[in-house]
Amino acid sequence: MSTLSLALEQETNPWLAAAARFDEAAAKLGLDDGMCKVLRSPTKELIVHIPVGLDDGRLEVFTGYRVLHSIARGPGKGGIRYSPDVTLDEVRALASWMTWKCAVVNIPFGGAKGGVVCDPTMLSDGELERITRRYTAEIIDILGPEKDVPAPDVNTNERVMAWIMDTYSMHVGHTTTAVVTGKPMDLGGSRGRTEATGRGCMMVTLKALKRLGMFSSTSRVVIQGFGNVGGMAARLMSRQGFKIVCIVEYDGAVYNPHGLDIGALMEHKKETGSILDFPEAENIDKKEALYLDCEVLLPAATENVITSQNAGRLRCRILCEGANGPTTAVADQILAENGVFVIPDILANAGGVTVSYFEWVQDRQGFFWNEQLVNERLEEIMNASFDAVVGYADKHGVNNRTAAYMLALDRVAFAIKLRGIYA
Repeated sequence: MSTLSLALEQETNPWLAAAARFDEAAAKLGLDDGMCKVLRSPTKELIVHIPVGLDDGRLEVFTGYRVLHSIARGPGKGGIRYSPDVTLDEVRALASWMTWKCAVVNIPFGGAKGGVVCDPTMLSDGELERITRRYTAEIIDILGPEKDVPAPDVNTNERVMAWIMDTYSMHVGHTTTAVVTGKPMDLGGSRGRTEATGRGCMMVTLKALKRLGMFSSTSRVVIQGFGNVGGMAARLMSRQGFKIVCIVEYDGAVYNPHGLDIGALMEHKKETGSILDFPEAENIDKKEALYLDCEVLLPAATENVITSQNAGRLRCRILCEGANGPTTAVADQILAENGVFVIPDILANAGGVTVSYFEWVQDRQGFFWNEQLVNERLEEIMNASFDAVVGYADKHGVNNRTAAYMLALDRVAFAIKLRGIYA
């Protein structure tokens, strides 16, 4: 492996990236070594091996993870992803990001994350259900509305959450809807949950525009990812007057300098399986699309999209991180030098966990809100959190990401000090 490849591999390791941001924020806050050790260390890490009978009669064993990073401010909260690329380091990093994300928006959860190493595209619905139910049974001791509350993530959805909820309920002997969020509406899901992450991205982008003296009507937007987060953000931002000039997907990008018709593009993708060859746009290279001149770049797909190799070529004024960990720690320095206003992931995409919190509250109360109330309360929290982060940045003379981490660490450390250490 070349020196450059090795350096890039180190740069894109999610656990190392999370640690680098943690260390910088902890140093700025002046946290002592003992508190740093407590905040840095996951509370629990569970590795399970899941035997599952496949449709063809073979027996296969899948590896699953669940990491509880912190429960200082409340039960663990975090998604479960199904992917062949799931690693313990990735799950650790994502669990810690969830701790900081919940603290940034000041909701009473800690951080958790889970995953199963599998390729859902190669599995039948029956095989996925058996994997899900056995995985749930293996980690059930740490699950519960007061302990750890999973949610959908990469390659999981409301159906998977229904299986988890049902399996848990069968084990405890009564229906417990609050054990997961992101469920179907008929099983205790919340209105507004599907759009929440994309809606939150739009809300904080509007706040950033106001701060910078810019307007949605004159803002061109490039969105990477056209799934739940990117697609919803595109639709909602388009309605708000933003000009969505480019959508980037795994197989290419489509570009129209006058703005894309998002509804028509969604219909085109539904019919053809791809955004490419959309009649009202031109196909362009997906890497080059990130370098388009625009006011807002919204990466809403995967980790490590913006690295030291390409950060210097970005031409956006605002970077709103809809995905978890789309920017590496090294790239942060380059973006800061180039004057890019970064809305960090632990703030930008926190709309999803915020409405998950609303769902958990509604399930526990047995009383459900209308969508207008959900969206109003989401806006209150996203706006207040944006103001808290940029206020922290101004006060301490740091960038927004460092400010978000400082605010989160400060809140979690304060909770730990109030509780004391049980011994």
